[in-house]
This record gives sequence, structure tokens and C-alpha cells, in this order.
Amino acid sequence: MVRTGRAHMTAGPTLAVVAREAGVSVPTASKVVNGREDVAPETRRRVTEALDRLGYVRRPRFDGVRTPGFVDLVVHTLDSSWSGAVLHGVEAAAHDAGLEVIVSAGLPRATPGRPERGWLDKLTARGSSGVLFDRTEPTPVQYAWLEQHGIPFVMIDPVVEPPPGVVSVGAANWHGGVTATEHLLALGHERIAVVAGDRATLADSARVAGYRSALASAGVRHRPEYLRYAGSDEDLAGRRTGELLDLPEPPTALFVSSDRMAHGVYAALAARELSVPDDLSVVGFDDLPQSRWITPALTTVRQPLSEMAATALRLLVRMMAGDRPESTRTELSTRLVERASTAAPRLACPAGRS
Repeated sequence: MVRTGRAHMTAGPTLAVVAREAGVSVPTASKVVNGREDVAPETRRRVTEALDRLGYVRRPRFDGVRTPGFVDLVVHTLDSSWSGAVLHGVEAAAHDAGLEVIVSAGLPRATPGRPERGWLDKLTARGSSGVLFDRTEPTPVQYAWLEQHGIPFVMIDPVVEPPPGVVSVGAANWHGGVTATEHLLALGHERIAVVAGDRATLADSARVAGYRSALASAGVRHRPEYLRYAGSDEDLAGRRTGELLDLPEPPTALFVSSDRMAHGVYAALAARELSVPDDLSVVGFDDLPQSRWITPALTTVRQPLSEMAATALRLLVRMMAGDRPESTRTELSTRLVERASTAAPRLACPAGRS
């Protein structure tokens, strides 16, 4: 269950602190707080004593039902298939852990008369047990606030390198870039270009590095003019595609580092009356639902978004119980999904015509 809204309560120790004190998991402590019967008497006694000793304030009832322990999920936007997949994974894992999830889009930033830590004050006041950040970067002040209040947090697919010690979950982006490029090489392409998002992001830099590594392993020269950045913008990806097609020797295949940008590539090709894959083979990255709906269906690298989110939630539950993962970075495997957007290159490729 995903809950949105506000809970008003007195600040105090979090449920994670109580669970740690009693030597139990957060879901078990939550069961005691909410009067569940499926708890051993000795465990209930330890948790109850810890609640009293720490002065834990039980949450008020909502519509006559006690609210179980919950965590916060901060997503970069709610208006995307990406966020839908993340929500699905977090919700399923949270249900298994006996937790609820409060969802918000984006983090508030500092403005005159409104400190950036205001959101975190509310998070502490409502007793949230932990936080998941999906492609959302806390500021240094927000990082410090979470550490100060002992609220564990996990990053899902961080945009930039997190500070040392911060736990994150992502995909094997380098391997995905290798796989996409090797697929095009196996079809006979050597003039392979790439449209990436942002050179400063972890995912894009790793995907481009994988692309270059695959070319080098195959003995194919990397052409600097074949690398373009579009800032993850669909329209800009289309313009970058036009620039590539206007080169004296245009590419016969294109690796695009997101499915969303691949839609812009399709539009740019259609505007020139070029077709996929006859005039240009295209490989995307993500395997969002749209990649199956467009025509032709997009060959893409699947990153397991729901599994990444569920893994992050399970790591967070461990941290809430006082455990610390051995590694701060967890990467889930990617794999190529072949569809209809790739084929062998034409002997005389017309990709450069206007």
C-alpha cells in the first residue's frame, strides 16, 4: 500500500531505533506498536520495554486503524513509466516487510524564509523509519540532517557519485553499453554512433565507456564525431541524430542511452523519410513499456527497475534494523531485448540524405 499525505505526531525516537534497542527487526517492532497478535510473548516484552525506555510516541489512529511503520520514497517525478516501475517494486517489497510508503516528488530546496531542512523536520516529526531516493540528490545539509537523526537512507540509481559510505542500488550500465554495441557489431555494423544523456551522470558515463570498450575489443576505431550528448531530452536527441546523419560518413547504427531519447531519434528519422532499421538500426536502454509500443518495436537493454527498487527497500529494512551492507554499491544485471529496430547494414546506406 502506498500512502500519501501527512501524519502529525510528536518527534521522538524512530521505530528503527526501538527495533535496534530490542534486538528485533523493524517489521516486528511495528507489529507490537500496532497491537498485532502474531508476536512471541518474550519478543513483545522486549519491544514494549524498549518503547517505554526510549519514550517512543505511538502514532495516532487514522480512520480507526493504527498506522504501521513506514518509510519515505522520494522520486524525481511521478509522471513517467520509470517512476511507475520503481513504485511497483518498492510497494511489493514494503508489503512483504509490513511497511507503508509515503511518496513525494522531488526534494525541496532552500528558499528565502524556508530552510531546505524543512522537509526533513517533517520527516523526523512523523517518525519515518527510513528514506529511499530515486534519482534524487539530497543536498549536503540534507545528508547531514539524516545522519544526525539516525535515519537510514538508500539511493536508487543515483545521478552522480554519492558521498563515501552512502548505500546505492543501480544497474550494470557498463555491461549494458557493451552488450548493445556488441549486438550491432554482430549484425555487421562498424559505423556505430551513440547519443548519450549527460556526460556528468554515472549511468551515461558508464554506458558510453561500455560502448567504447566493445568497439576496442572488436578492433573498430572510435570516431569522436560519433559521440553526441542530448541531456536526456527527447527533442534534443532528435536534433543530435540529424547532426549525425549530416556527417560526410554518417553512422549505420545508433546506440541511444535511454528509450525516451530513442523516441526522439525515431521522430528525426521519420522527418527525413528514413526508416528503422532499413536506414539506421537503433538500440535503446531501459526497456520501458513504450519501447514495445512504438513501430518498429525497439531493441533495447533492459535494466530491472522494479527489482532495483525492491532491492533498495530490502537493504533499507536491514539498515533500519542496525545492519550495514558489506558493499555500498549494489548492481543488478542488464540484458539485451532484441526486437525489430536492428538489422544488418545496407551495402549503400542512404542515411545522410535530407
